[in-house]
Amino acid sequence: MKEKFLKYFKGDTTIWIVVFLLSIVSMLTVYSATGTLAYKKMGGNTFFYLMRHGSFLLFGIGIIFLFHKINFRFLLRFTKPLIYLSAGLLIFTLLRGVNLNEANRWVSIMGVQFQTSDLAKIAVIMFIASVLSQNQDHIDDPKAAFWPIVKWAGIICLLIFGADFSTAAMLFFICCVLMYVGGIKFVLLAKLFGCLLAGFAFMLLLAYAVPQISRIGRVATIKARIESFVGIGEHNDAEHDYQADHSKMAIVHGGITGQGPGNSTQRNFLPHPYSDFIYAIIVEEWGIAGGTFVLVLYLTLLYRIRVIVRRSRSAFGTFLCIGLGISLAIQALINMGVAVNIFPVTGQTLPLVSMGGTSVVFTSIAIGVILNVSRYADGGDLAAEPATVDNQKNDINTTENQ
Repeated sequence: MKEKFLKYFKGDTTIWIVVFLLSIVSMLTVYSATGTLAYKKMGGNTFFYLMRHGSFLLFGIGIIFLFHKINFRFLLRFTKPLIYLSAGLLIFTLLRGVNLNEANRWVSIMGVQFQTSDLAKIAVIMFIASVLSQNQDHIDDPKAAFWPIVKWAGIICLLIFGADFSTAAMLFFICCVLMYVGGIKFVLLAKLFGCLLAGFAFMLLLAYAVPQISRIGRVATIKARIESFVGIGEHNDAEHDYQADHSKMAIVHGGITGQGPGNSTQRNFLPHPYSDFIYAIIVEEWGIAGGTFVLVLYLTLLYRIRVIVRRSRSAFGTFLCIGLGISLAIQALINMGVAVNIFPVTGQTLPLVSMGGTSVVFTSIAIGVILNVSRYADGGDLAAEPATVDNQKNDINTTENQ
């Protein structure tokens, strides 16, 4: 059985196991969490959302399988076109996107809606991995890698910021981590972080000093959520604390072992219990034990990515794996942190668990690429040795010759 599995599913076996376990958790929780939604919109057909989400998960596993077969070095030729495409789609989304939850985050193409920021995250990570890997010989020169990365990462983050502050902030953090790992001087990153922090503080001060500023984009929402989280201001009331309060109720109600599958009560009160607050439903039904199990799965994924990075000889593959891995881990930790009231409400989904086609698809792409890097690091075309610049040059030459 194991030999048949390894024959078709290459790469890190532990990551494959994590993917299948998260998929099972997702199916069980989404079926329970969408009960109220099914009665409201589908006449009580509780299997509708289960079957739809199951189809997305199967499609996602198919995407993982496809991308884990495609040599990651082949992606080098698409780094610049993807960053241009992402910028264009984000501009289009801001101007003509579908407005959901008071924000233009979605675009509809031929009847298919998807969140353009998810594509942008992968595009930026690929671009940074490419720039860093190709400029390791003169990484100390800010013109070689730092400024090109800051320019394009800044453009993408600013375009995302208009509709989704949390995603923009998360992507900026990932960019900084990648640049630090890639050898960019810490003093440059510190100056960049200081300037952006000062700019954000100035924006908040303006929002308080000039009320009209709060009408721009998501400024009012950001301000309200920060006030609600720290317990100050006019937004510190039942209306703005509603989501956090019911999430905490679900956590407390779950206890150690939970109320059992399908026995959640807060799914009837929480907004988006099948996506943004799905972790609260997991803890309510499966208890702290179930919540810890899900946390361990994501930590295991992060640990296996660390193992892959140490074994990979390709600089591009190494940076790509670090960026995508950190992106998945941080998004998961933020989602779980919001559920237990560590962070303000952000709207981040739980990767491969929350219901949502766009989230599943782009999470699957990221996992597929990570598995592909591990496939070559574990005895494929590349031997298990540390990443080197020479290997990256070979990656580029191989790509150009294809």
